[in-house]
Amino acid sequence: MLKRSEINRTIELAKEVIAKLNLRLPPFAFWSVDDWKTRGPEANEIRDCMLGWDVTDFGQGRFDQIGRTLFTLRNGTTRKPGYAKIYAEKLILDPPNQKPPRHFHRNKMEDIINRGGGNILILLSASTPDEKPSDREFSVQVDGQTRHLKGGSIVRLEPGQSINIPPRTIHQFWGEEGTGVDVGGVKYTVSGEVSSVCDDWTDNFWLEPCERFCKIDEDQPRKHYLVHEYPAA
Repeated sequence: MLKRSEINRTIELAKEVIAKLNLRLPPFAFWSVDDWKTRGPEANEIRDCMLGWDVTDFGQGRFDQIGRTLFTLRNGTTRKPGYAKIYAEKLILDPPNQKPPRHFHRNKMEDIINRGGGNILILLSASTPDEKPSDREFSVQVDGQTRHLKGGSIVRLEPGQSINIPPRTIHQFWGEEGTGVDVGGVKYTVSGEVSSVCDDWTDNFWLEPCERFCKIDEDQPRKHYLVHEYPAA
């Protein structure tokens, strides 16, 4: 299981890296567990649309190798009525060579944007009708320009660059080793994701067994709720 101490540690790290890049998080990024005791229905969009901190090792117990630390800034939802947003935005901490499992989205279209630090490497493939990687040629848009790629190609995004990833395009991305902003002797990059509504419960297809919201070992008190942990109003 993913330890709560690891979740607390990586959230504090993400805050530091994001601040070093002169990016700003909204106030609710800093709300503590105690702060949430005073938040009523006025914060239901945060709860219902799963805004905030999201940390996972995909149920594999290898956070340092495949883990993800994200912050969802905005999102809609199809799971509850009353939310009209058709878009989402996230910030993602990209440690060097920390590679989440390959996956695609059945419906979501997304742009991955290098928000700063070092370079981002993105491994890409089209998918076959039976949901496996294809070696056929396909195309993507990088900063509005078409690139024709073969399955298994890697695209490098330097700070400020972005790539559009259509639905059913298999992808995996991470920070390029030796590039990025230095925190504690490790260099980090931050990517952004702008997309259609993100539904992490039903829209993801993983090429290996994964648990999107993993079990947690409560080895120390939580500092912040994760997106799937908020208490009801």
